[in-house]
Amino acid sequence: MQNLAKKKINIKSPAKINLHLEVIGKREDGFHELAMIMQNIDLADYLEFEINNEGLIKLESDCNDLSLSDDNLIVKSANLLRKKSNIDYGANIFLRKNIPIGAGLAGGSSNAAATLIGLNNLWDLKLDQETLCALASTLGSDIPFFINGGIQLCFGRGEILEKLDSTLEYGVILLKNPNVSVSTAETYKKYSNKFCDQYLTDREMIENIRKNLRDNGLNNLYFHNQHSSIKNDLQLVLENENDSVKQALYLLSKLKNCLTFSMSGSGPTCFALFKDIKTAKKELTANYKLFRNKGYDSWVCTFLEKGITFI
Repeated sequence: MQNLAKKKINIKSPAKINLHLEVIGKREDGFHELAMIMQNIDLADYLEFEINNEGLIKLESDCNDLSLSDDNLIVKSANLLRKKSNIDYGANIFLRKNIPIGAGLAGGSSNAAATLIGLNNLWDLKLDQETLCALASTLGSDIPFFINGGIQLCFGRGEILEKLDSTLEYGVILLKNPNVSVSTAETYKKYSNKFCDQYLTDREMIENIRKNLRDNGLNNLYFHNQHSSIKNDLQLVLENENDSVKQALYLLSKLKNCLTFSMSGSGPTCFALFKDIKTAKKELTANYKLFRNKGYDSWVCTFLEKGITFI
């Protein structure tokens, strides 16, 4: 404990966007069967971990809109790790929040995975990635992705992961109205009510969709100066009922050098891809006032080859 008490861990906890989101159907366990491609981007929260002497999990943040109690995924992750490892250590955790909340960028899921990785190191638990992924899957469907991060195929409810060998170098512009947030659970419920009238039982169909995404998914992401579309089934729900999403997609579609555009996850954040970060920065500079006047926060970022990292 003497040596551990002096440790302080700092972690970069990045957001993600969906480069493919296909809802295959509703499962009998209440979740949805998904086929996705998820990609980390360089918009990130930062977490600091240090051991406290009280055996408690204490979370603080510079964000006033977050609960810091037991319902926070960071606290849930820390308590799960303590229980799993049967330890008495506590931790002081500070979250510096940059990823918007309720945005379809999975900031909370990223923070949960960062907590598992950070405390595994801080407490010297030596749990392997397979164990961390198993713990992550009990906390939320997006969380296992962040244990390895980068770009991955995600199947099942999101917990079946397959790493993709890719170094896509697109620049990204993100748009989100700061006054609009979306419940992921509510969006899936609306999609389910509209498109999933019975439970999914066709295993062969599921395997065919997975195989198709394995075989063609990465090739479909090489955009060559043309508006190729990114599939996001949840956009079918949000685009028609959420003016923020509809307008963001329209604004992005009109950008001069935009290769493609889409909503991320369950929204309402939307994004456009450009051939490189330089082009994306130029477009954001040219359109920043327009985005602001229309009520949007905007960011420019790059794809990341890795997810959560120690800094």
